[in-house]
Amino acid sequence: MPAQQLKLKDVDAMPETEPAKLSLELSGVCKSYGSGAQRTDVLKDINLSIKEGEFVAIVGFSGSGKTTLISLMAGLLEADSGSILRDGKPIDGPGPDRGVVFQSYSLMPWMTVRQNVALAVDQVFKDKPKAERSARVEKYIAMVNLTSAIEKRPAELSGGMRQRVAVARALAASPDILLLDEPLSALDALTRSKLQDEIIRIWSQEKKTVVLITNDVDEGIIMADRIIPLKPGPGATLGPEFPVTLPRPRDRTAMNHSPEFKEIRREVTSYLMQVGSERAAAATDKTISLPSVVPNTSRDFVAPGSKAKPEETLADLDRYVEFSQISKVYPTRKGPVKVVDGFDLKIRKGEFVSIIGHSGCGKSTVLSMVAGLTDVSEGGIILDGREVSTAGPDRGIVFQAPSLVPWLSAYDNVALGVEQVYPHASGRERNDIIEHYLNRVGLSDARNKKASELSNGMKQRVGIARAFALSPKLLLLDEPFGMLDSLTRWDLQEVLMEVWARTNVTAMLVTHDVDEAILLADRVVMMTNGPNAKVGKILEIDLPRPRTRKMLLEHPDYYSLREQLLTFLEQCDHTH
Repeated sequence: MPAQQLKLKDVDAMPETEPAKLSLELSGVCKSYGSGAQRTDVLKDINLSIKEGEFVAIVGFSGSGKTTLISLMAGLLEADSGSILRDGKPIDGPGPDRGVVFQSYSLMPWMTVRQNVALAVDQVFKDKPKAERSARVEKYIAMVNLTSAIEKRPAELSGGMRQRVAVARALAASPDILLLDEPLSALDALTRSKLQDEIIRIWSQEKKTVVLITNDVDEGIIMADRIIPLKPGPGATLGPEFPVTLPRPRDRTAMNHSPEFKEIRREVTSYLMQVGSERAAAATDKTISLPSVVPNTSRDFVAPGSKAKPEETLADLDRYVEFSQISKVYPTRKGPVKVVDGFDLKIRKGEFVSIIGHSGCGKSTVLSMVAGLTDVSEGGIILDGREVSTAGPDRGIVFQAPSLVPWLSAYDNVALGVEQVYPHASGRERNDIIEHYLNRVGLSDARNKKASELSNGMKQRVGIARAFALSPKLLLLDEPFGMLDSLTRWDLQEVLMEVWARTNVTAMLVTHDVDEAILLADRVVMMTNGPNAKVGKILEIDLPRPRTRKMLLEHPDYYSLREQLLTFLEQCDHTH
């Protein structure tokens, strides 16, 4: 019967659908730390209802209070005001009905995988027979594919395997609700995707309610029923929710063709970018011009008092950086292992190249060799017409974990590099160089803060400022944004693109993030799996500059480029 012909009595006769039972309910929840002038409002008026068996992803940012929110749900913290209900009853402390997995896995280092999982099982099921408890431990270890490592200790496991132990331990206690606080953010892309699949499988089999805190929009879309942003604090609040109605199971490569996936991705990303631009608009911007002084690493440099002319540039600009069949061999107890085998690549002056591949494929080893931090076993590396043999200030390096001197200020950390390559400049000129780059990365107001007082994102900004301030011939970036939340990562990518465009420095970026590789690079170099890793394919990124994330999402070629990288990584995974 057509809907418009339904009569009132027909509607009344229809059976009522029983509303889904609420598993968690937060009403007007506020949380602050400190008191008086030192009081910081972290969460303000949090309202959230989660149905039984639902998978909810909360996209959180650095300092937004996401760990505080999970801790409140877990009963590890008490709210200042408002209510947190579990099945309609107030939560008054932690309990076995809620399993928690934090970003940092807290395993007992002297215990095996079996013993770490047994800790939870023996506590929750202490009245059960020993054989039954042991069977439960083995069941959940098998569920996360760790049976072969059951007698190993944490030190013998990779980061991904340790996180699997933490997930197994939480699940083995049979919680009704699983609370996941960025459990996968520190893992490489392949390990992360496999653990995502395992969590989804366990969720669907065990009918758990899951709350996932994540900084990855794609992770939220792949895993959740809905995505809810947690706006940055102080006084963080929940933003609008975005339902994810994509059918399950969700295949990553197939989703790349889904108009619905693209639309959800665009909506969530656009909202987060708006939040980021509002935050950036509040920051002050002071323009300080760079002095016209040449670093002592340049071929154009003439020492003060010297009558010598600058050395003529002999380098071929199309082969400004040249990797000529380089290999790296490491000794092991089982004999030498060739990690990189015949890596061959030429980079143009001013080009930005991304290197992508699975963990262990030798990406960072290649970067370390061109930095002069690791010896080359075979072959050679040429930079600006000279062979690379040792480390030097003509190469600026930014690592995933910023290597700052903790007791020095942001200004002094940048000054360390500036003083090395501009000893001939005046104090005023050196100061202007330091101030210029601190301003460019948004740290002019934090210039006098010690590195130990800065957030991870701010520390990474100092590292980027220091690398650019060296005016290097080659900028080397080893997953510099891997430990940061989405908003900070996008912000720093914009900063990097802007400063790179101004300086036209030649750059190499190691990343596991497909979107980052496309956004930043002129070419993406795909490495085969290690050992014996080499260049597999090279993808030209023929997209207009300057680039923005918004432009990327709307460009007709973007998803085609993305699919080529995803397909290569998937094929490497199958051949590993």
